[in-house]
Parts: sequence; structure tokens; C-alpha cells
Amino acid sequence: EYRPPNLEGKGEVTIRDLVRNSLRMRPDRIVVGEARGGEALDMLQAMNTGHDGSLTTIHSNAPRDTLSRIETMVLMSGMDLPIKAIREQIASAVDVIVHLNRMRDGNRRVTHITEVVGMEGEIITTQDLFVFDYGMGIDEDGNYLGHCKPTGIRPSFSDELENQGIPLPAELFRPEPMVRR
Repeated sequence: EYRPPNLEGKGEVTIRDLVRNSLRMRPDRIVVGEARGGEALDMLQAMNTGHDGSLTTIHSNAPRDTLSRIETMVLMSGMDLPIKAIREQIASAVDVIVHLNRMRDGNRRVTHITEVVGMEGEIITTQDLFVFDYGMGIDEDGNYLGHCKPTGIRPSFSDELENQGIPLPAELFRPEPMVRR
């Protein structure tokens, strides 16, 4: 657990320290409650070296912004890495972004499930797998009635999941019409 420094400025244990120390324990995966700084680089390196299934949360405004936030946090690590190398690490390590948004009704909802596809030149490419349908209206209590709907794109990692015993039926990705009220 993160621990701030004492009054003499000693004894601090950062999230980055914890991620690095966890790697010495040979974990199957690493879960960091929230990445906010240089530990993002350590998470990416762990994800790219056999710690598949690792996850963290990051505050951002949209799936694309999440990628920019990760870049910024990696730069906060103090390592002098070229942006292209950082982006390649992100594209290789991150498979999917699940984006939650606080709606006007105050509830948090999943608004996007976005696959990180890879790189095209200097750009990380993504594709939305599911997006929230706002067109279903609002109920009498002011809550959104919508939910995430498939875009019709089957993720490139679905075969890998099936090899791990996690089938993703094709109908899961069959697009539903967006509703307009």
C-alpha cells in the first residue's frame, strides 16, 4: 500500500516502488488501483514481459485521451524515451480500454469498450467495439435508459481468448440498431 513520507521526509513507499517490487515476486498479473505517474512505465513494461491480464485505472475524458494520459505518465517516470517508443510500448501492452463516464443523471456508465489495434506510422490505432446508445431516452427519474451496443467489430484478440478457454460468441458483437426517441 502507498505510504507517504514521515515528517522527516523518509519512509515513503510509492506506487512505482510497489509495482517494481511486485515484479520480483513473479506474479501472473499486476493490478494497480490507479496509475497517476511514473508507475505507468513499469506497468507497460510488465504487461510487455509476460504479465498478461494486468490492469489499472486511469482518469481521462475519452478512450483516445487515455492513450495520451499514459504517454504523459510515462514521461513523468524520468526516463528519456522517444514518443514513438512510448507509443509502441502502449500499443503492444494495452489490448482494450473500458471507458466510464459520469452522466448528467449522476450515474457512471460504461460508454466505450475500445480495442487498441496497433500502430500506423506514429499513431496508435483503436477501434470501438461497444459504444453507449444515448438515444434511448431518459426515464421518469432522469436516468439514461441507454446501454453499450456492439459496433459489429470483433476484436483481434478474440482468438487468443478462445485459446485460453474464454469463448466470445459472434452474436456478442452483432450490431444492434441505435434507438432514437
